[in-house]
Amino acid sequence: MKKYDTIFLDRDGTLNPDPGYINALDQFAFYDFTLQALKNLSEDGNRFCIVTNQSGIDRGKIKIDNLSEIHNYILNQFYENGIELLGIYYCPDHPDQATQFRKPGTKMFNQASEDHQIDLQRSIMIGDALSDLEAGVNLRMDTMLVLTGRGKDTQQNLGSISPTYIMQDLMDGANKLIGIR
Repeated sequence: MKKYDTIFLDRDGTLNPDPGYINALDQFAFYDFTLQALKNLSEDGNRFCIVTNQSGIDRGKIKIDNLSEIHNYILNQFYENGIELLGIYYCPDHPDQATQFRKPGTKMFNQASEDHQIDLQRSIMIGDALSDLEAGVNLRMDTMLVLTGRGKDTQQNLGSISPTYIMQDLMDGANKLIGIR
């Protein structure tokens, strides 16, 4: 397996289905394969960090307390499954007033790197959106496009972006990474 310093994960469309603006814990569910894929990757000592755009906050569609409840649930699920999650970083910015924290900006990654001494150039970004891939490319990380969520649409609109890997889903991606020697 190729050893990454940290595996960065997008949330909606990558770890869980994305119906749009998840505002309550009862609207959130991991894909059936998510936790097993992450457990498989974590067996070789990989650690994870979630970086997610959550513009629903600025749009008034997601309450911050509800987002915190969802993120606490995610943290607990990682903990209960023995998966090292360094943190969940989210950006509430509306796309029309985006700061460099909103992907494809890189400030969430830079903050995580500072908080956890992450070597970004020895890390990978896994996501379903062009902004996920662009952030990874901007930081000279490996990138993986998963074809869940918006992934199939993203694949049709990559432009000059060339992901390191294009995989059906996170489990397929985990199997690919585990197989790399």
